[in-house]
Amino acid sequence: MLLVTGVNGGLGSLVLERLAGSSAGGAVGPDGAVAGVVAGSRDPERVPALGVPVRTVDFDRPETLAEAFTGVRTLLLISAGYGEDDVVIARHRAAIEAAERAGVEHVVYTSLAGDGDHLAYALAHRWTERRLRASETLRWTILRNGLYAELLGALAAPDADGVITAPFGDGRLAAVAREDLAEVAVTVALAPAGHAGRVYELVGEEAVGGADVAAELSRAGGRPVEYRPGTLAEVRAVAAASGAEAFQVPMMAGTYSAVAHGFLEGPGGPGDLAELLGRRPRPALEVIAAAAAR
Repeated sequence: MLLVTGVNGGLGSLVLERLAGSSAGGAVGPDGAVAGVVAGSRDPERVPALGVPVRTVDFDRPETLAEAFTGVRTLLLISAGYGEDDVVIARHRAAIEAAERAGVEHVVYTSLAGDGDHLAYALAHRWTERRLRASETLRWTILRNGLYAELLGALAAPDADGVITAPFGDGRLAAVAREDLAEVAVTVALAPAGHAGRVYELVGEEAVGGADVAAELSRAGGRPVEYRPGTLAEVRAVAAASGAEAFQVPMMAGTYSAVAHGFLEGPGGPGDLAELLGRRPRPALEVIAAAAAR
């Protein structure tokens, strides 16, 4: 049995849709359920009715995990959301310890790309990777996901005057479509044995910057869009005034800074993402522009 956590999130929901619609995910039984796949959520009532059984999985309530992990052979552990390091690490520790006690055989974990070590939210991911490697009972696979193209599109959305002010400077980002990451996660989770002990770097093949986004939006939208990057201090002030949690402000500023200073440009060519997809990844610039236009 495969259990997928976080199915109400952006990545988890795409994974669940793929599993529900894939014959590889198992036959559909007379009750309409997809055999061999279970969805996990802290809020089961919000999970779409896709023919997949749902179990309560709340990492902030570890007592829910023993029952949730019963009979599970493969756990697709989707990172348990942004938060302070101690909060995220406590969630992941609870999940891994419960998996060990329940006899789970293999954990597939959605981590952060290696280039992201400069980001404020990298530490919890690296701790989780280290904890999986130290397990005496679990096999593991680590999917080091790059930053979403959809995220860059949101961050680089133009204002009412058609100006992109995101402080990316001259930096570029090897962004990746979230749908591609969901596709890889499903491929690996359905046949984990062939990926045991592997760490995959899943970033885009072509890095794009603010000027590229402006040019694509101008082309696709029929109105001129200009890239006029602001400063990190300006974006930090806007984030702080937006009502964001205190820990989110340095996360946002740090993401902009890492892009602007060239730390997230990626390999500049085919890598693990294309190999696991069996095709070229979705063009990041198109995904970014679509997200920015929305």
